[in-house]
Amino acid sequence: MKRVLIIHPGEGDMVSPVTFLNQDVEVRRIGCGGDIARARALIAEYDGAVDAIGLDGMPAILRLGAAQVQHVIGADLPAVARVTPVVDGSGVRPELERWGIILAERAHPLIFNQKRVLFVPGVNHEGLAQALGRRTPALRFADPQIFFGLPDAPGVGSAQTLDQAAAPTLEALKEASFETLAGLVGAPHHPGSFVWADILAGNIAAIRRFAPERLDRKMVIVEAASDEDIADLRARGVETLITLMPSLSGKGEVARHSATTIEALLAALRPDPRAPLTEDTYLDLLANLDWAPAVVTLQPEAAGVNKFAFVIHPLSVRFIHDYPPFYWTRYIPDTIVEAAAAYVPPIYVGKITGGRSPTTGQRIEGYLISLGATPRQMMKHSPRFTYNLLNQAAHLAERLGARIMGLGAFTSVVGDAGITVANEADIAITSGNSLTVAATLETAKIAARMMGYKDLSRGRIMVIGATGSIGSACARLAAQATKDVVLVSIEPEKLIDLKRLIERETPGSRVVISTHANSLAGECDLIITATSAFGQRVLDVTECKPGAIICDVARPPDINPAEAALRPDVLVIESGEVLIPGDVEIGYDIGLPPRTVYACLAETSLLAMEGRFEDYTLGRNISPERVKEIYRLFRKHGYRLAPLRSFEEYITEEQIMHKRRLAEELRADPDLFARRKAEAKERLKSIPEMAKGVRAARRGKHSAAWGWAGVGAVALSLIALRRQARMP
Repeated sequence: MKRVLIIHPGEGDMVSPVTFLNQDVEVRRIGCGGDIARARALIAEYDGAVDAIGLDGMPAILRLGAAQVQHVIGADLPAVARVTPVVDGSGVRPELERWGIILAERAHPLIFNQKRVLFVPGVNHEGLAQALGRRTPALRFADPQIFFGLPDAPGVGSAQTLDQAAAPTLEALKEASFETLAGLVGAPHHPGSFVWADILAGNIAAIRRFAPERLDRKMVIVEAASDEDIADLRARGVETLITLMPSLSGKGEVARHSATTIEALLAALRPDPRAPLTEDTYLDLLANLDWAPAVVTLQPEAAGVNKFAFVIHPLSVRFIHDYPPFYWTRYIPDTIVEAAAAYVPPIYVGKITGGRSPTTGQRIEGYLISLGATPRQMMKHSPRFTYNLLNQAAHLAERLGARIMGLGAFTSVVGDAGITVANEADIAITSGNSLTVAATLETAKIAARMMGYKDLSRGRIMVIGATGSIGSACARLAAQATKDVVLVSIEPEKLIDLKRLIERETPGSRVVISTHANSLAGECDLIITATSAFGQRVLDVTECKPGAIICDVARPPDINPAEAALRPDVLVIESGEVLIPGDVEIGYDIGLPPRTVYACLAETSLLAMEGRFEDYTLGRNISPERVKEIYRLFRKHGYRLAPLRSFEEYITEEQIMHKRRLAEELRADPDLFARRKAEAKERLKSIPEMAKGVRAARRGKHSAAWGWAGVGAVALSLIALRRQARMP
């Protein structure tokens, strides 16, 4: 049996048999108590009596970034042995750290992307720093604080200053004790960088000594960990522990042995004892090793939770005023606030918890990320402006651990409806529009039954905004249901293409196209409005037939309450809102009742629940097959449509019965209907033309003293406050 000796700076003497590369090896660990003379004596004593000697925590060379320097004591120790090879882990640590990160990421995609990483310390973890640096730009090093007690100030220990600081740091450490290098001495310092970090990487002893008591939701990446280490990290709230060395207990098990032990085992097990202790020799042996780093969830409530993110934005400037950190903006002209808020980077505003599939038991957790731009501002700027903000949101979502991000409201309207964002983001992207279509049509069926339509398939359906992403899918599926549709859009060329497509897909269907809705609205039983219009009236409600149903998909809505009130017999409903299954809590007011979300958000959560972390609904050509697929998943996982609402209020049975009675009266008496319609048209003249709550364009009236300087000042203030927003 091969024998390996590991000498470490601590105390104790322990012998344990291990199996590595299918061979049994006796590993003996002896502490020298920090006594260098004792370490020398042990090396001399076991020289020739064992197959390899490992100096754990006693490196010969110190490395940080691109710099390196010999440690005064560590460099001399290997020469004490005349026969047995002496190693310190440096021959395999960088490669195993890089390889371990790759394997961990394969098993858990995006687990490291965009995370903030603090190395505790970074000395002799150059492989880990290189690997994580390829996945996130946010790296800091606690070496100045750990080794020199420097303040935790901006710039100190940043990756940008590492190249300049590495050489002097190592020069100052070349005579440091091994206890100092291991993080076993020194006083804990201000925890600022620890609070900033999502990941703590480096030496387990240093992390435990210097980190604050609470490390909630953080990840720790180290070579190996003992039961005591694990218990301590769990008690502090660490969510995930990753050990990067191969485990001698089994694939994927927590590693208990350091890189020094692994290198000593490889040195002892060389087929040719004369083979040099080089990277090539080790790689040839490691190629036969079937291993994976351990990725362990330490908090039971965090295990098995699929995470998603969803992007929202203020629908009007009122939403900006109502956000607590921005209350003060109500004292500034709205035009200034709205223009300035568009430049605010994405903000984490709340979390959705408690979602759980009753079918599979899969749990989900969502993060709400808000942009500052209103729909009007998004339409004023170029699509690239919004793409850049959404790329930032995707980075934030990755940092939070989400693997798919949904685009809410106008973020899925701008530009190419998510295609560019999906191409540029590492995280999966969906607009959520497939489920929006499915929920809209299902909601329309329910509303039709409530309004007394026995068979809507014999009715006529109008889709306003028919050439848009949601509108075109609604039109194609509506044609399959009724074979009689009216398509309205301001894009005549696209209307012609859509008409031809529907007639090919649904032979025998009647498809009428128009650039204006009003002349045909009186013939339609159901009107779906899904436009991106502003400052115009997309539909004259007074033209609707008695008892018609208007399903307003647009967010913000196309129809306003004042217009709807002119025709109390017409039912105006919000498009299908959804209840997520489980004991759901939504940690931010999205303008809906408890547990209720918009269908586009529900699609994102549903894909997370199904484990479909892939780009799903993108672009403006939503296929009916995709709509049907998402609806099957909707039913599989126990999602439900929320009760019908109209202008943010639940619709009661009494209201429905009242509308039905009015509709019946008007159908029975055409002259009465003509008079009511004329009266409603007269009153409509006093209501400003608008859509999305925005009136027809008119020149803003704010003091010229504000100007662009005012916009810039408010934007900078909002950005500064945004930086104070707390992460979950």
